[in-house]
Amino acid sequence: MADKKPNLQDSENYRHIVRIANADVKGEKSIHMALHKIKGVSFMLSNFICFSAKVDPNKKAGILNDDEVQRLEDVIRNPAKYKCPAWLMNRRKDYDTGQDMHLINVDLDLSVDADMKRMKKVKSYKGLRHMWGQPVRGQRTKSNFRKNKGKVSLGVVKKAPPKTK
Repeated sequence: MADKKPNLQDSENYRHIVRIANADVKGEKSIHMALHKIKGVSFMLSNFICFSAKVDPNKKAGILNDDEVQRLEDVIRNPAKYKCPAWLMNRRKDYDTGQDMHLINVDLDLSVDADMKRMKKVKSYKGLRHMWGQPVRGQRTKSNFRKNKGKVSLGVVKKAPPKTK
């Protein structure tokens, strides 16, 4: 008979869900793929994080020890400290500070929302397009971006007959 692979889930150190940077990550996925579930972490950034934290990207997330998880979180939260190139960060030349930074999870959502509110307030072209619900980046509008594409219009509704006693 062929040698059977040992089941990772049988080991006492295995965790089905690992908490990394306030996000739940599945333990059966490789750490490189599991980091994609964190909002704001892309394929290339995931490679950089694994390389900088000195964690094998093919290692399963469920068998990471606490030290490795801590190193991963540190790299995710402070990629500039590990000499991450600016083109890999998602917030280059921030409007308020002028610095390159990388935001994840709720911080990313809040900053995008604040940017949209600022653009609407100053009535920039992009802000106006956001206000009107139109495409912002120059797409055509003749055949796409219809708001009620799947909905059926009701037309004229008959008046209900009066109730009799």
